[in-house]
Amino acid sequence: MYPIRPVAKRYAWGSFDRLQTMFSSRLPEPCSGPLAEMWFSGHPQWPSLLDIPGQGLVSVPDAIRSDPTAMVGERNSDRFGPVLPYLLKMISARIPLSLQVHPVGFEARAGYNAQNAAAVPFDSPERSFKDPVAKSEMVVAVEPFSASVGFASIPFMLRNLKLVDHPIAARMVQALQPHFPLLGRGSDDFAAADAMMPIAAKVWPESRRQVFRAFYTAITADSVGDAGRDVDVATAGSNDVAHGTGGLLEALHAGAAKATTARSRLAFDYALIAARAFAGDASVLSLLMMNPVALDEGESVFIPAGTPHAYLHGTAAEIMTNSDNVLRAGMTVKHKDIPNLLHTLDCHSAAPIDPAATNLVTLMMRDVVVYKPELEEFMLSYGHVDASHQQWPMADRLVRRYSRLAEQIGSGPLIPGDHGPRVLLCTQGAIHCISAEDECVLTCGQSVFIPAREGRLTVDAAADARIAEYADNGTMGTAGAGAVTDAYMDVDADRRAADMDAWMAAGMTGMRNARGRRPVASGSFIMASTQL
Repeated sequence: MYPIRPVAKRYAWGSFDRLQTMFSSRLPEPCSGPLAEMWFSGHPQWPSLLDIPGQGLVSVPDAIRSDPTAMVGERNSDRFGPVLPYLLKMISARIPLSLQVHPVGFEARAGYNAQNAAAVPFDSPERSFKDPVAKSEMVVAVEPFSASVGFASIPFMLRNLKLVDHPIAARMVQALQPHFPLLGRGSDDFAAADAMMPIAAKVWPESRRQVFRAFYTAITADSVGDAGRDVDVATAGSNDVAHGTGGLLEALHAGAAKATTARSRLAFDYALIAARAFAGDASVLSLLMMNPVALDEGESVFIPAGTPHAYLHGTAAEIMTNSDNVLRAGMTVKHKDIPNLLHTLDCHSAAPIDPAATNLVTLMMRDVVVYKPELEEFMLSYGHVDASHQQWPMADRLVRRYSRLAEQIGSGPLIPGDHGPRVLLCTQGAIHCISAEDECVLTCGQSVFIPAREGRLTVDAAADARIAEYADNGTMGTAGAGAVTDAYMDVDADRRAADMDAWMAAGMTGMRNARGRRPVASGSFIMASTQL
C-alpha cells in the first residue's frame, strides 16, 4: 500500500470548509479560498503522487508504467493498457457548477485529434478535449447532494416552461410543441438549431429533435439575442417582459409559485439557485427540462457520456473514466464549447440512472454498499466499520428503500475488486486495512493506492485515534504488515492502561478489533476499483 497524494482543485464553486475539514492533514497551511475537488488521479495532465519506499514520490502513471502487472494487474493492463482506467474525486459544491456534457468516444477522439492538429495548448482555457477518452461518471453522495441530470419527459418540460412568463421560455415551449405544420409553423422557425444537429439526428424521432431545439434555444439566447429571432412579446405571456434575459429571475419566481407538484417545485428551486448564481444566463431555463435529483447519503446517480447535467450543491464521491473532457453550455465563466456539446448531446428523455434501484448495486453487505455501473472501468464501494459490526444505518436505509439485499456476507467487510488497482480513502474516523502483503491505519482524509498484486483487502475498525501519533503520514502504508498497528503495543503499560480507562469511560467497553487486542473506534471509507 502506497500513500497517495490527491491533487487539490480550487475552483470558485467549491466549499469553504467541507473538503478543508476532511483533508486537514493533507493540505498546506494556510488553506484559504474555496476548495472544490480532490483528485486521486492517474490522468497525465494532473497525476497524483505515490510515496514508494526507496523511490520517493512517483506519479501514478510512472509507477504503473514501471510495472503494469504488479500495479494494475494483467487483466486490467491487457484491457486498458498500462494506465489507471478511472479517476476518483471528492467534490464539494457551494454554488452550482456549469451546465455540461461529457463527450462520447468517437467525439472525444475526433475533438482531441483536431485540437492537437490545431496546436491548442493543453493548459489553454479554450481547450475542451484534454484526452481521447469518453467520459462517463457516477456520483455517490456522502452528504445531501443536488443535481439536474438528463432530459425529463416532454410533458414535464412543457408543464414547467409554460409557467414562466418570459419570451425565451415561450420560445422553448414553441420548440417542444408537436406537429409544427398543424400550428402553421414550419421547421424554418428553428433552422439555426436544425443546422447544429449531429448527423445522427436524421434518424431521430421528432420528439428528440424537439428537445434539441428547446435546449438550443436556452443555451444560445445570451450570445445571439433572443435565440436569434425576434419574439412577439404579446404572444409570449401576459406581462410585457423584455427581450433577451431581462426579467428572467422574476419570471422564474412567479413560475415557481404556480408549480403544483413536488418534482416541478424542485426543478424550479434548482433553476432559481442557478439564476441567482449566474444572473442573466438564460441557460438556467434548461434545468426546467431536466430531471431534478436530490440524493441523501449513500444514494447515487450514473451519468453516461452525452448526458446533460449540472451539480447544484453538496458533497459527494465522484468516479469516472480517466478523462478530463468537459463541454460547457452555460452557468459558467469558463469557455463554452456549444458546437461540440451539441454534437454529442443525448436528447433521449429518461429517468436518471439510480444504481441502487436498477441492479447496478450488485452487492450490499452488512457494512458496505458496492455500486457497479454498466462499464468495466470502475466501481465504487462506500462503507462504515465499527467494533460491534452492527448493520450500517445508511445501508439499512437503502435496503428498506429498495426492499432488496443482493447478498449478505459475514461481519468483516471483504472489499470487492481484488484483481485490480484500488484507491482507498478514509472519509470519517479511522479504519484498519489489511491486504495479503501489508496493513495500515488511515484517519480522516488519508488515502492509499493498493496495487493489484496485494490481492484481497479487508477493512475493519481501527484503534483509537491516538494511534495516529505513531503513523507517519508518509510511511503509514509502506512499512510492512503489522508495522503500524503493532506500534501501539510498544507503548508502556501505564499509557495503555490510561487509554483503556478513557475508552471505557466513553462507553466503548468490550470493543475489540478483528485481532481482539484492544478497543477500537469507527470509520467510514470510499474505495475505487475496476470491475475486472
